[in-house]
Amino acid sequence: MAIKTHLLELRSRLFKAVIAIAIGSLIAFFFSDEILDLIIRPYRLAGADDALPFFTVTGAFSAVMRVSLFGGALLASPVILYQSWRFVAPALSDREKRWAYPVSGVFALLFMAGVIVGYIALERGLVFLLDFGGDALQPLVGVDAYLKFSMRFILMFGIAFEFPVFLFAAAAMGVVTSEKLRSNRRWAVIIILVAAAVITPSGDPLTLLMLAGPLYILFEISILSIRFILRK
Repeated sequence: MAIKTHLLELRSRLFKAVIAIAIGSLIAFFFSDEILDLIIRPYRLAGADDALPFFTVTGAFSAVMRVSLFGGALLASPVILYQSWRFVAPALSDREKRWAYPVSGVFALLFMAGVIVGYIALERGLVFLLDFGGDALQPLVGVDAYLKFSMRFILMFGIAFEFPVFLFAAAAMGVVTSEKLRSNRRWAVIIILVAAAVITPSGDPLTLLMLAGPLYILFEISILSIRFILRK
């Protein structure tokens, strides 16, 4: 294709992804109360029984719109992944296209697994952060600040869980091998711990391990996948 045709194709794919997000957000809007309750539940389980306050006239409206967009993006993620695949598919060989569907499925499953683990870890991180000041400090968390923190926290877990896909892709392109990954396990542990510390801003060792542990298990699974599946 010419560059102009590529740009037109990209615009078409982006437009369809945006439409999917809009439809997903509309669906999520009708369940915004349930989504809000689900997201705020870790905050309440952390010991904060009060409802989250908002400090502007439009605060409640903004919170509902935020969770609707968040839910819409999650609902539209399969469509976004499919549109991305359709955009790059013409450039792939027949062999590469055979890998695309299973890899896309694993990509989606890993993301959802990361989101679930992030949601579980959120409560532990909140317990550490809210109790950090002891009795001398009383937290007053607004709904806007809480939603920004919790959504970013959960999404970072989802994104972090995707790294095995990129390791597998790098191995498919001949950049790394299973032998090379096995011989660099110590460096992998250090990198995983540093990445987990950056992603989990609570500073709580347990929360850090709740991310670092699954990531290391996924690293070992990646080595086995590269060694057996890719070789086959």
